[in-house]
Amino acid sequence: MCGYQVDRIFSEKISGANKKRPQLKAMLDYVREGDTLYIESISRLGRSTKDLLNIIDTLNEKVVNLISHKEKIDTETPTGKFMLTVFAALSQLEREQLKQRQREGIEIAKAQGKYTGRKPIEIDWDKFSRLYGEWRAKNITGRDFMRKMDLSANTFYRRVREYEIQNGINEQTSA
Repeated sequence: MCGYQVDRIFSEKISGANKKRPQLKAMLDYVREGDTLYIESISRLGRSTKDLLNIIDTLNEKVVNLISHKEKIDTETPTGKFMLTVFAALSQLEREQLKQRQREGIEIAKAQGKYTGRKPIEIDWDKFSRLYGEWRAKNITGRDFMRKMDLSANTFYRRVREYEIQNGINEQTSA
């Protein structure tokens, strides 16, 4: 029986910001009948109860056992399967309540004038202006421009629009 430890094998988190979750897909493609998947916590495997249950169904179809270290759940037993479903629902409830409390806290802070959002990224406008000219003359690529200014694509295009408006440039760049 092969143990497949998700949090140790893959460097990127299985849940989180990455919408497509390529490492999760790779793991689900990799596991074979008789394998045991060890996870730190069920909250690390699925984003919602439905998502977790879909993953569990995939593992069940492949006859792969799941063991959660934190919740002490083993899906090889009927009790373990039941407990997994209960903990998944509780985990989702906890996440939803946390999000709700966060939204409420932000609204209170906004009403008190304490929440102003993220501070804008400081820009060296002289350097930006020089690089903008090079970029418009097609001497450098947009990617080079972004790299030299250390900007993400979204910030880059937002700043380009801002620069063009401030300088009365009519051929505004679209994102």
